[in-house]
This record gives sequence, structure tokens and C-alpha cells, in this order.
Amino acid sequence: METVNLLPADSYIVKNATMLTNESRLVLIKLYQPVIGSVAVSLYFTLWSNLDISQIISTEYTHHSLMAIMRVKLEDILEAREKLEAIGLLKTYLKKGSINSYIYELYSPLEPDEFINNPILSTSLESNIGKKEYEKLVKYFTIPKTSLEGYQNITSSFSSTFDINDALDFSSKDNIRKVQQIDLIVDEKIDLNNILAMIPNEVLNHKTISKEIKSLIYKLTYIYNLDENEITELIRNSINDKKMVDKDLLRNNCRNYYTFEHQSTSPSLIYKKQPEYLRRKVSDTSRKSKLIYTFETTSPYDFLTGKNKGVKPSKGDLALIENLMLDYDLNPGVVNVLIDYVLKINDNKLTKNFVLTIAAQWKRSNIKTVEEAINLCKKENKAKKTKVIKTIKKEEKPNWFNQKIETDEASLDDIKALEESLKNL
Repeated sequence: METVNLLPADSYIVKNATMLTNESRLVLIKLYQPVIGSVAVSLYFTLWSNLDISQIISTEYTHHSLMAIMRVKLEDILEAREKLEAIGLLKTYLKKGSINSYIYELYSPLEPDEFINNPILSTSLESNIGKKEYEKLVKYFTIPKTSLEGYQNITSSFSSTFDINDALDFSSKDNIRKVQQIDLIVDEKIDLNNILAMIPNEVLNHKTISKEIKSLIYKLTYIYNLDENEITELIRNSINDKKMVDKDLLRNNCRNYYTFEHQSTSPSLIYKKQPEYLRRKVSDTSRKSKLIYTFETTSPYDFLTGKNKGVKPSKGDLALIENLMLDYDLNPGVVNVLIDYVLKINDNKLTKNFVLTIAAQWKRSNIKTVEEAINLCKKENKAKKTKVIKTIKKEEKPNWFNQKIETDEASLDDIKALEESLKNL
């Protein structure tokens, strides 16, 4: 995708492609904000407020005005916009010119049940707010079950209530406003057509593979980091007696497979990144800022893979990472700092007991952010250097260094004898 520099003078208009309600605001704050952050949600609300009284389209604005309203930098707006695009809330269209023009097309957030049942979104939400808060949110959006035992459904039908006397010409109307949503787009790291082609028609009715099924397979492959062989076998095991892929069975099989392989109930834990609310705002291009950004925006799996020069981490290393995140409650970015620190001071070895000893110290110190972890590493490193220097200085002093040495002055006869002996040399 082409990269275009966003400038304050660039103009934009907002187009509403859906129907937005107060329920939309609630879902954005409770479900989306923990995943994409407050700036992205604020941008969405600001664009929404730009719409005219009919809630359909806005007048023309500049990005400078957007910066002034939101009180943030242009790069923050760009980052927030990309998050809205990635999560399916916004489409962006560009028309190049002496001053570039943008159209921002707003889409509705998913319904609570769709969000919570989406494997990628629900996993990201739980990762950012924790299991307890996640369960509270699920309960908040859950309709309590009411027993209908002893009750009879007496609801009136339309035909029993209304009469239609005249036959009317009916034709469907296009472009009537309705709720529209964008499905999540994930990188298709597998060749799904090739995978499905390997499953014979006697086993799977290929005509039943809908866009919804394909989308689910891509999402599950992404969230559980499955390769083609793994997802192929899981699809085969999820085909029912009607030769169709059972979506619920496929979900369960993927989760069970992950649990068996990683001894963990948390899907894709090692592939998570630092929670949005614990990230530092990038304010400069210094080496430290770039380092912090890398630690925050890279999953421990990808970070360790990079350290291994592209080689997939061993099961032992992956289990160690999960241990750090589950048992020691360290955030992904902090785990990256810990990995980097241990590899540097321990001859590129991730010795389990050594790593866990440091992790226990960091947990006691309540290290939550990447910057806190880096500062602690610097402090520990400085303390070690000071200790080494003191040890070296102590060892350099000979045993007699602090002893008082008694001396006798030479007599005139001794000096004269010494000079005579020197003449004879």
C-alpha cells in the first residue's frame, strides 16, 4: 500500500455509511476503547460530530482543525485513523492534488454478541483488560435467562391485526440507510483454496464453504498462529455428517489444539502485544523512543523469533514466555525487555531459573510498562558495574599497601663507600 504524507492543510469530509445510535457509543467505549485506545475512539466521535443535522455527510474541514479540536499531534491522528480502519470502523478514500482531499466513511461497531464471539476481538479485549474485567463485560451484555414455564405465547400476528384493502405496486428501494459494518481484515498467511482443494468432495461439500466460513478460518489461523498443515487437519476434524464445516466445532478444535500444544487456556498469549493504555506516546525519534516502540508493538513470539534470526522459538522457550505472562503477570512489552536483557547478560542463553528469578523481582517491583522495565535494567547494570570496579580496585592493592614501612637514613660513611664502589664499575 502506498504511503501518503498527511498534512495539516489536507481537507476531509465525513460520510456516514451506516446508522449510529447511543448503543453505538456504549459499545465503542466499553468494548472497542480497551483495544484501540482512547485517541482512536475520540477521533471516531469527533468525525461523528462533524456530520450535518441529517447525520449523513459533513462540510469540508482541514486536519489542522481536527488537531485543534482533539488537542493531539497529526501523527497521533494518523495512528488513530489506521486503528479505526484496521478494526473495521472506518474506510478512507484519497484524492491527490496540490492539497490532498480525504473522505472518511464511518461504519457501525459490531453488536456486543458479534464482538464477543469474534475470536480476534475478544482475545484482544481480554488481553488488554484482564480476565476478571472481561468476564464482567460479558455479564454486562448478557441477557438474563427468564423461565417461561407456565406461560403461553399470545403475541398477535400482523395479518390478524391489519387489513390491506388495495393491492399496491411494490418495488425495492436502493441506498436506504441501514446499519453497515466492516468485517475484520487479517493477513491471509495461508492458501485457503489450496487447503480446501486437498479435502476430497466425498468428505466436504465445497459449495457450503461461504465467505463467513472462510473469514472464520482466516481469523482462527491468525489468532492461534496455525500453519497450513495444522489448520487443514483441524478443518477435517470439524466436518459434520452433512459434509459441512461446523463453525462451533472448528472453534473448539482450534482452542483444544492450542491448549494441548501450549499447556495454556489463553489463546495466542505469546502473540499478544503491549496493552494500548500502557504504551508510551512517541514524542521524538531518539534511539530510546525507537527501542520502546519496538518492545511495545512486537509480540514476544515475534521478538524472540527476530532474536533467533527468523528461526521459530523452541517449545521450551515458548512455554517460558507463557509462564512469564501467566504466572508472573508480566505484560508482553515487559517480557520483550526481559528477554533482551537476559540474552545480553547471559551469553545469549534463556536459562529458565535465571529468567524466572528476574521475573519474580520485576513482579514484586510491579513493573507494568516498557519504560519502567528499561530503567530497572539500567539501574541493575549500573549497580553491577560499580561492584566490579570496586572489586578490581581492591584486588590491585598489594598486601603491604596500607602497611607503615620503617626506613633508616644512610650515614656519611655508607654514602662514601657506595660512591667508591661505583667508581670501580
